[in-house]
Amino acid sequence: MTPSHASSPDPTVQPVPASVVRQVDAADSTLHNPHRAVLSLGSNLGNRLDTLQGAIDALEDTPGVRVKAVSPVYETEPWGVDPGSQPTYFNAVVLLKTTLPPASLLERAQAIEEAYRRVRDTRWGPRTLDVDIISYQGVTSADPALTLPHPRVHERAFVLVPWHDVDPDAEVPGHGEVASLLDGITERGVTPRPDLTLVLPD
Repeated sequence: MTPSHASSPDPTVQPVPASVVRQVDAADSTLHNPHRAVLSLGSNLGNRLDTLQGAIDALEDTPGVRVKAVSPVYETEPWGVDPGSQPTYFNAVVLLKTTLPPASLLERAQAIEEAYRRVRDTRWGPRTLDVDIISYQGVTSADPALTLPHPRVHERAFVLVPWHDVDPDAEVPGHGEVASLLDGITERGVTPRPDLTLVLPD
């Protein structure tokens, strides 16, 4: 950990530039006892692809987080609203290794949403960015602040389809294998976009 000199009484001691801190963190590819997390990304306002890539880059820039896999991009119909009432979404799933506890990971996800001007005034409203924690190391929790796994993931093809792409053996705790769940739901409205690509940060 880089020591902070902000409170040093010696005026000749300068703070370490933030860029140096980021470079050191990015160079540290080893996390001590990391946990596996699955996050779903979605956007249906603005430059959707750039927003999803920006979210991935921001996650990778987070101390204690490493993005290990990024799914293909899917274009999907909005969930819970009348067809055609909103723009379509771009969706993807990312796999992480992280030393952050679930609550801290949620705080970081919400901070990234806010950086992209996410508005929360309508439950099923359009949004510039969704960053949802879908699963965290097999943990189950009924905490309303962060229910794990995500309470509706087993019903959502726009999450299960890209998740299966990056982890064919994945399971939703309490609901079973992702592959089996996909057999029981329709994938209508979930369209692959092979012309679009999200990349792992360098």
